[in-house]
Amino acid sequence: MLIAPPLSLYIHIPWCVEKCPYCDFNSHALKHAIPEQDYIAQLLLDLDSDIERFALNDRPLHSIFIGGGTPSLFSAPAIDQLLTEVLQRFEHKADIEITLEANPGTVEAEKFIGFFNGGVSRLSIGVQSFASDKLIKLGRIHDSEQAKVAANLASECGVKSFNLDLMHGLPDQTVAHALDDLKTAIRLNPSHISWYQLTIEPNTAFHSRPPKLPQDEVLWNIQDQGIALLNEAGYQQYEISAYSKPEFQCQHNLNYWKFGDYLGIGCGAHGKITDVNKQTVHRTVKVKHPKGYLDTSRKALDKLHTVSAEELPFEYMMNRLRLFSGFSLDEYQAFTGLSVDTVLPTLLIAKDKNLMEFDGTLWSVSKLGHRYLNDLLEMFL
Repeated sequence: MLIAPPLSLYIHIPWCVEKCPYCDFNSHALKHAIPEQDYIAQLLLDLDSDIERFALNDRPLHSIFIGGGTPSLFSAPAIDQLLTEVLQRFEHKADIEITLEANPGTVEAEKFIGFFNGGVSRLSIGVQSFASDKLIKLGRIHDSEQAKVAANLASECGVKSFNLDLMHGLPDQTVAHALDDLKTAIRLNPSHISWYQLTIEPNTAFHSRPPKLPQDEVLWNIQDQGIALLNEAGYQQYEISAYSKPEFQCQHNLNYWKFGDYLGIGCGAHGKITDVNKQTVHRTVKVKHPKGYLDTSRKALDKLHTVSAEELPFEYMMNRLRLFSGFSLDEYQAFTGLSVDTVLPTLLIAKDKNLMEFDGTLWSVSKLGHRYLNDLLEMFL
């Protein structure tokens, strides 16, 4: 039987200074002043519609994540106003985790302090690299020094936690270069590091004009040596690309990967909601382009899909298997409403192939399974 899992909120702010050549997120280069007040008004209408549509008035809010785009382009008072309105609509803990993504080229000390005073408890800074030549190739608007300044500001402004986003497998990157980036990040002492490999996505400038990327052997060496470096520095890997110091895991992302519920509001935002009364799981997508989203004559909801019983096993595993912590079959039943028979045969086959492990209670992905995660996931299709 389906239960109501923790409920998070994702807020998408789509504007950025300019579109990066690797980015396939719903982001739009800023051509005029940001319509902060109009956008906040639409976000709140969008939120109220979702609350009514899914009868969420009595469900407490677990976490908030403001992503983009570049949310730090918004003024601190605008973020304060938005969060005040959102939190009035839900029960929540006093120390609810509220994350805001920031670009090193769009922040200064006063703005970070303003975000903190407005309720932001966690900053996620999109550094990507500390090497100037790599930042240029990635189309980033900041330089290495600005990235370091932003990290230092985050540690001084009062937020409980901050994350550094870092890429590896960059054009012409060697193992030594990748590890130098990681060492610089570690010296800045963030509580959390998201360290992930650059992938070439469709509908990006890099897909049209692919850069020269490192060979597979180099990528494996970067991965293995980088993980060892992070572990030595006290960062524990809890998800494929997420490393944290003890007690500083990102609660929002944990809920996402555990197949928890999340509302998605804003341009192109995706959501996943469990309807306990109807014993169904729904996915939502909002209107993608800012012009359409800001059109008050139309609804923000673009797509509403009820996930079928045939789709649920893969949907659950696609999220849950990214985490290093194991799951029980009871948890699987509670989050999908399905019998264990829908996945147990596949789990046993994966175990025989040394892709999964079972300790008598919990199923978890083996080291080999993490390396060949896509192959493992295909088994649940």
